[in-house]
Amino acid sequence: MAAQPPRPVGERSMGSPQEAARAPARSPAWTPAQARTPGAALVGQRESPESGLQEHYSNLCMEKSQKINPFILRILQEVDEEIKKGLAAGITLNIAGNNRLVPVERVTGEDFWILSRILKNCLYINGLDVGYNLLSDVGAYYAAKLVQKQLNLIYLNLMFNDIGPEGGELIAKVLHKNQTLKYLRMTGNKIENKGGMFFAAMLQINSSLEKLDLGDCDLGMQSVIAFATVLTRNQAIKAINLNRPILYGEQEESTVHIGRMLKENHCLVVLHMCKHDIKNSGIQQLCDALYLNSSLRYLDVSCNKITHDGMVYLADVLKSNTTLEVIDLSFNRIENAGANYLSETLTSHNRSLKALHRGEGLLLFTINENKSQHSLISTLGNKFCEATCVAYSDLIQMGRLKPDNTDVEPFVVDGRVYLAEVSNGLKKHYYWTSTSGESYDHSSNAGFALVPVGQQP
Repeated sequence: MAAQPPRPVGERSMGSPQEAARAPARSPAWTPAQARTPGAALVGQRESPESGLQEHYSNLCMEKSQKINPFILRILQEVDEEIKKGLAAGITLNIAGNNRLVPVERVTGEDFWILSRILKNCLYINGLDVGYNLLSDVGAYYAAKLVQKQLNLIYLNLMFNDIGPEGGELIAKVLHKNQTLKYLRMTGNKIENKGGMFFAAMLQINSSLEKLDLGDCDLGMQSVIAFATVLTRNQAIKAINLNRPILYGEQEESTVHIGRMLKENHCLVVLHMCKHDIKNSGIQQLCDALYLNSSLRYLDVSCNKITHDGMVYLADVLKSNTTLEVIDLSFNRIENAGANYLSETLTSHNRSLKALHRGEGLLLFTINENKSQHSLISTLGNKFCEATCVAYSDLIQMGRLKPDNTDVEPFVVDGRVYLAEVSNGLKKHYYWTSTSGESYDHSSNAGFALVPVGQQP
């Protein structure tokens, strides 16, 4: 277990995260009435409103005999500079540990203890990204305390931080009473089935959270079914990621329950079901639900076991469903026969679909048949003849396909047209944040840009 931070002056020792969870809650150092005071930048008792975050962090580290993290110090210095320029509203603090542009000393649970004491009263910060660090369950405890006390926080990214079931429980329980957080990313933290059940129980109570990402969290069959059950009644969640649960058996029980949920839920916009072992019977269950669903715009069923026979059900539902805009079928087994089923439907019946990814490349029916302007065409992985390369080049020159909205770029060698790879796609910035430019525009991350949900950080 990670080392416990030095005991703060005037606070009782918390021991393990489990013991910390049982400790009686202390009254906050400031009240909501104080927080609403215009221009107030309230901080701890030893900090004046004029002092900067960098100075406060250094002083607090010295006071608590905690080693100063130079990466945190650098980020806080940048925030201080933004504040001096008058940009002190709606700041997202990015302390992600996978930053490749500056030297990074990853944030530990002890580092986050100090950081949380500073941020809890910074009303101008409404987003926090501490993904790819070493918070563990100790950091999860302080993250929960921060969510409890920082009433302006709407975005929290804790992805890949070695948070386990106990840490997941702490975060889920604090969201029972929270009414401000809109977007939570727990991606890659192994909270397992136990932690997943706590988050499912939280969704029965919380009515403000809009986006919840629990992909790669080792959820179990029980927790996936619990989410499907809760979402039949929850009217707040607009996007949920349940990628790669740990499932056993061949009955596709989780897919059956999610299909039933989609028949009753008319608020969910984005659903990720990557690596759910979905087969043709499972995609049939989902398609049956999509006849009745009028809200879902993004469906991710990539990395499953769907074959060309399953595309018959999807092609049929797309003839009447005009809501779906993005479907990710990548890394399935739909083959050319399945592609033909979809091609015929989308050429003659459907004009609402904006992106359809099938792993070895997006279907090329759109090049010569569909007359609408395409939001995204992904082709990487296919082998193209010269005629196809010329068609792509013509499509771009005519303006029907924007160069930024495809993953290839035409070039000519010895009078022959070829296609070169360009890094665009449905989930380009899912696991990492753009170091330059906009992370949510159509060209860099079409999957999120086509279906905006909630308030983006």
